[in-house]
Amino acid sequence: MSFLAKRLARIKPSPTIAINTLAQELKAAGRNVIGLAAGEPDFDTPAHIAAAGIKAIESGDTRYTAVDGTPALKKAICAKFKRENGLEYQPNQITVGTGGKQILYNAFVATLDPGDEVIIPAPFWVSYPDMVALAEGEPVAVPCGQNSNFKLTPEALAAAITPRTKWLLLNSPSNPTGAAYSAAELRALADVLLDHPHVWVLTDDMYEHLLYDDNEFATIAQVEPRLINRTLTMNGVSKAYCMTGWRIGYAAGPVELIKAMAMVQSQSTSNPSSISQAASVEALNGPQDFIAKHNESFVARRDMVVAMLNEAKGIHCTKPDGAFYVYPSCAGTIGKQTPAGKVIETDTDFATYLLDAEGVAVVQGTAFGLAPYFRISYATSTEVLKDACTRIQRFCASLV
Repeated sequence: MSFLAKRLARIKPSPTIAINTLAQELKAAGRNVIGLAAGEPDFDTPAHIAAAGIKAIESGDTRYTAVDGTPALKKAICAKFKRENGLEYQPNQITVGTGGKQILYNAFVATLDPGDEVIIPAPFWVSYPDMVALAEGEPVAVPCGQNSNFKLTPEALAAAITPRTKWLLLNSPSNPTGAAYSAAELRALADVLLDHPHVWVLTDDMYEHLLYDDNEFATIAQVEPRLINRTLTMNGVSKAYCMTGWRIGYAAGPVELIKAMAMVQSQSTSNPSSISQAASVEALNGPQDFIAKHNESFVARRDMVVAMLNEAKGIHCTKPDGAFYVYPSCAGTIGKQTPAGKVIETDTDFATYLLDAEGVAVVQGTAFGLAPYFRISYATSTEVLKDACTRIQRFCASLV
């Protein structure tokens, strides 16, 4: 009998972390590797935010805080939701965790019973189904292909709902595709949800501020106020504020759910770092102008990567609305052979042989629930991206 819990058999290690770790190991071994798997901005945390963290250390703000967030940070989060999303929340409707991942995990542990279903549009962030499974729920992946711009349609949502459905999980802009739902598209999904009052919505808005080409951000509780009492709106400071290592995520929702999530957190990690929380207050309340400057860089990188990938034989890449990922199809390479005689049968093969031949680390689409695609993070320098795309073009040209 294994000493380990049977529930571990339901999950697997994060594929994105695994690819990023492999790329780092190959670099350490002397290989010329370009890692495009990590989902974090390459910009430093803005100076005024970092200074707030330093001030917290110097002023002795280094002790335990309330389990799910300081009053100052909850107040700043309430102000953010009102200012940017037109959503009115009170501090007792706010929870703060050690990154967005903990917020999601707390919500699932607090609400899922064995057999409860969570609808997850695919492609999805790799951790969603595993967190649901670890909480003894059943992830229900709904394929959302290129013909629907990688977005869930009302018809597909209605078909996926069963009496066991507990949550619909929405991520906009999306990891891995960068696709973003318009207010009209969310309105159509909300109309379906209003007919199924037992289904709650968990919306992951982590990439809210990374939205391009005059696209306007919308979140479902804002679009349909009648859903606000069964919606958990999650966000964080990781992406837009370049604070991935500070580990702060937050969410707003009904008081009963927020209390339950705090109870879970009280028996796991307890409070997030007091220093990180102090820096996050400054992030939300302080100057925001750097976000637009960063986005200018992201747009230029996106456009270059999309153009270069579409010049690669067998690759087709759509232009994403936001985030810092592209999700190109490698369908045109399936069945082809590398110079070493290896046949590409799957997108996993494509990613593996690309890494072997050219030292470019990407994440296979299978990890995100929709093949044959692969994900590239363009949150790195233009020079590195140009080199990587040139290598991908060379690899694709070598296939026969």
